[in-house]
Amino acid sequence: MYRISKILNHNSIIAIDMTDNKEYILLGKGIGFGKKVSERFEAPEDCSVYSLQEKSERGTNRELVKSVSPEYFEYANAILDEAEKRVGNLDRSILFPMADHISFAVQRIQNGEQIYNPLTEDIKALFHSEFKAALILRDILKKEKNIDIDDDEIGYVSLHIHAAKEDVHTSISIKMAEAVRRCINIIENKKNCKIDVMSLSYNRLMNHVKYMVARIVKNEELKLNINDYLEFKIPESFTIATTICDELSIALKLEIKEVEIGYLAMHIERVIMSEE
Repeated sequence: MYRISKILNHNSIIAIDMTDNKEYILLGKGIGFGKKVSERFEAPEDCSVYSLQEKSERGTNRELVKSVSPEYFEYANAILDEAEKRVGNLDRSILFPMADHISFAVQRIQNGEQIYNPLTEDIKALFHSEFKAALILRDILKKEKNIDIDDDEIGYVSLHIHAAKEDVHTSISIKMAEAVRRCINIIENKKNCKIDVMSLSYNRLMNHVKYMVARIVKNEELKLNINDYLEFKIPESFTIATTICDELSIALKLEIKEVEIGYLAMHIERVIMSEE
């Protein structure tokens, strides 16, 4: 049983759960229509319930609800619904920073401010399902606000989804994409070529970096060390892999075990060979 403390709009309300006496935001079509403050009600089965107790770098969820217009929570909730169909269960507390991000994105677009996301193509490939889910924001904003949102903004929203999927901070998702881009840039500069982001070798490299970062964050370690063999066999790729691991370790502020270098070098070599 809930008791309403504030009605945000027809589709969102803030209410106190009478079992734990804590505040939540409830989102659902028409959930606030005809309701009154202090009214008691049972939450509909099809509504989404989010705690206002947690904190993020932008403040508490309660503070964000006060500063962000309620429709943005509805938009973020719709994106998370779509994302769960594609990638499975998520940490849905990401709703609050995602809604905050979408609100700022709309402000930028309305002010004619264009942001550039140099990692968009890598994000599309690295987090394909997340990007597809985030794309529904384009239809929502066109319908609700007659606003066109580009792929660069969609890319940033998809990073929130990935963070919710892997239970990592959004910045970790960005570092994954940056690591892949850094690998490709080094290879392209050394070989004076352009890597096809749709190629099988690129996608293998991309997926390897994704799982490598996941291992680093979880402090997991590969068992078989193939560094000595690969440093001799593919020295150029091994040197590139060493550079990437050193840079990524600094960016993540985490130790990367030396055993990771050889496996990354192997995937870099495949990309190089596919371009020769």
